[in-house]
Amino acid sequence: MELIKELNIWRDKLYNLKLLGVTKEGIGYGNISCRYKDHFIISGSGTGKLKHLTNEHYTTVINYSVEENTLTAVGPVIASSESLTHAMIYKNQSTVNAVFHVHHFALWKKLLNKIPTTRANVTYGTPAMANEIVRLFKETNLASEKIFVMAGHQEGIVSFGKDVNEAGNILLAALNT
Repeated sequence: MELIKELNIWRDKLYNLKLLGVTKEGIGYGNISCRYKDHFIISGSGTGKLKHLTNEHYTTVINYSVEENTLTAVGPVIASSESLTHAMIYKNQSTVNAVFHVHHFALWKKLLNKIPTTRANVTYGTPAMANEIVRLFKETNLASEKIFVMAGHQEGIVSFGKDVNEAGNILLAALNT
């Protein structure tokens, strides 16, 4: 699938920059997604530990409910725990077609509370985080900055854009400032 090829070009770049990867404890971190028709394709849970991904490492989220904390995905892997976060970005910005969630402590610390930042008591992968995305769109310039810090998820940074190149280049620009 062409969309996954495009995702994987950036996924490999992010992995090589150690923005996606695996902790010393063996836990994979980071995830990427792209809009696909009325749904979105997202990397599977724990795939950060893999050097290269193939089609079998992605799944398509076809339905979700923040209120019920549920998700329906079709594919060979379990959807990332951050799927609700990605879903809320797509829902709130119809022009967004790619979302990247990466980890980088130095960048996280540098950007914390200087760009749109979630509240520190909001943990990742929860309905509270999904609702926090809505708050950021309403109360900050997130729609134009297209990058935010997850204060309650140490190292967590999310960027998004009209395509994978914009989402990735926003991250690279933040790294190089």
